[in-house]
Amino acid sequence: MWRVKLVVQVKLLPTPEQASALEATLRACNRAANFTSQVAFEKNLTERNALQREVYIDVKATFGLSAQPTVRVVKKVVDAYAALRASLQARNLGEPTSQRYRKAAASPIGFRPGAAQPFDDRCLSWQMDARTVSIWTVDGRMKNIRFVGAADQLKVLAEQRRGESDLVQRGSKWFLIATCEIPEPEVFEPVGFIGVDRGIVNLATTSDGVNYQGRRLGRYRRWQARKRAELQAKGTRSAKRRLALRARREQCHATQVNHTISKEIVAVAQRTGRGIAVEQLGGIRDRVRLRRDQRATLSSWPFNQLGQHLAYKAKRAGVPFVEVDAAYTSQRCPRCGHTGRANRPTRDHFACRRCGLAGPADVVAGVNVRDRARSAWVFVTAPAPSPA
Repeated sequence: MWRVKLVVQVKLLPTPEQASALEATLRACNRAANFTSQVAFEKNLTERNALQREVYIDVKATFGLSAQPTVRVVKKVVDAYAALRASLQARNLGEPTSQRYRKAAASPIGFRPGAAQPFDDRCLSWQMDARTVSIWTVDGRMKNIRFVGAADQLKVLAEQRRGESDLVQRGSKWFLIATCEIPEPEVFEPVGFIGVDRGIVNLATTSDGVNYQGRRLGRYRRWQARKRAELQAKGTRSAKRRLALRARREQCHATQVNHTISKEIVAVAQRTGRGIAVEQLGGIRDRVRLRRDQRATLSSWPFNQLGQHLAYKAKRAGVPFVEVDAAYTSQRCPRCGHTGRANRPTRDHFACRRCGLAGPADVVAGVNVRDRARSAWVFVTAPAPSPA
């Protein structure tokens, strides 16, 4: 049986003594990670066992870590370098000649003092009935640390938790992020599709005509930008701390909006027996030409995150999910097939020059996405040809 991985976040409620021990532990682990990263970079050690043999004794003696946290630190460093190599190969940091690429490849990976630290079941144990955890720290084993979370998340945590849990500090708050694996339901055969068009003015518009406006989120982000500019002008240490806090709040706000939208769309699709279709947005920055004042909005807008939320929520619900070619979805008439820039005289309106079909432009784009998904689904589910 296939299983879906997801993470469950719970909030810890440590006492001042427990919080002090957790903070000291994070800092010790990340100092050890920086030391390990330096060794891995200088000696080009990318294999876990080889790196562990090189640094194990020194890390334990120098940073006060016991055996299993030392192993977790080594694994964190190895995983970080593996992610960097994959990012460089995918050209996510530009071409090898770019300054960003060369800077990333020419220095060891660094870890912030409060960066997340993974713990396995030897270092961390859960007492679900008591809603407490016991965790290893540099000051000894800390027991009976209380935690809270949503009821449905706690149920998944109790029944499906697998593997490591990450200890995370955000300001004065503490969290544990646990990996869970739930059975993946079988995808049903859809009776149709809901096409979803994503945009800036309207975050999402479905082929059913449901519109999720981005006006409120846009105002919020513009207000945050003004406050950010004010703090950046001050340049003090306090201003920088407040900048980081505002950035986290803005990210959490946008994420919550996307969660709400995707949850509603998936619920409608599941209730009506339909699948979900979205546009492929890869390379959107290369395809569109924008005014200077629009570039920052396009670069920071959570387009891809909404698609990711739709994909994993659909997977959890057994709802079919497909991505289709985004070309000309806002310029093509879904009734007669005529395609042209003149079909969209304004951003909000569509009017076909051939057959006269008119309506909201984003709804028309959603209908085109829906129609393309029907053809794509037939192709995806078609049986493979038998060998000659």
